[in-house]
Amino acid sequence: MINNHVLMSGTSYFADDAPINPFMDKDTPIDLEVAKHEHDAIQAALESVGVTVERVDPPADCQDGVFTANWALVRGDKAVLARLPNARKDEEPYAKRVLEAMGKTVYELPESVEKFSGQGDALPCGNYLFCGSGYRSDEAAQEFVAETLGFTRVQLRAKPQLDSDGNPMINSYSGWPDSFYYDLDLAVSILKAPVYDGDDITENGLIGYCPDALTPESVELIRSLPGLDLIEVSEDEAVHNLACNLVSTGTHVVMNDAPDFAAAIESHGLSTTRLKNVELAKGGGSMRCTTLTLV
Repeated sequence: MINNHVLMSGTSYFADDAPINPFMDKDTPIDLEVAKHEHDAIQAALESVGVTVERVDPPADCQDGVFTANWALVRGDKAVLARLPNARKDEEPYAKRVLEAMGKTVYELPESVEKFSGQGDALPCGNYLFCGSGYRSDEAAQEFVAETLGFTRVQLRAKPQLDSDGNPMINSYSGWPDSFYYDLDLAVSILKAPVYDGDDITENGLIGYCPDALTPESVELIRSLPGLDLIEVSEDEAVHNLACNLVSTGTHVVMNDAPDFAAAIESHGLSTTRLKNVELAKGGGSMRCTTLTLV
């Protein structure tokens, strides 16, 4: 089983006042009461399939504090702390206190590294670590994370958001480059981890990925990896349904209602629970963003 123990916070301070990703739009206000119901439904769905959910209070006055996946990347008793954009800085010391209280040894990135989006941009799949760089994470951060936690790094890059002239956009609030796939968990999803006998893979893992979200070099790299079965996700479902932003136990998937992707997942023998997260999506996240895996 994967993702069998996760950390969630809450929606008390959820907002998009600082629009740090292209999903945030002040013209469509967030309904906090509905967002709370969506968040509670994610927890209930996860617990119904055997996932242990650890709840903590959200960090005070942090608009994105509901998205715990961005706090760190955890493996066993080790955690590498994220380095977040300007609107999320207050989450970093809070996350460190929470993880240390859980008994994790927390590692911080070298001072020279500016960006790391935690589990949002670093997706474990067995010994593979699928990493996204260029928007919320630096490649140097992910090199440090992979070495610290003992993963084989698979370095990927999503396509940028473009302006009317076809040029890559810079987010006006964060000052960082922007993309509808600013975190890799919006373009890639881990459905099942490979099974190993020593260093040999005896049973393939399974991932979903959106080829139209990634650079050609990244797509070629994914398709070349041994020990993985692949499901292609349409760009329509990746952007409009946040289809890739899911949590899988390896046998059951809690996901947004993306019919084509769900059907493909089920054809590989996994079952699905499909939810709608309209309000959480206004912040640019869903199931995966709201859960930090703790093991």
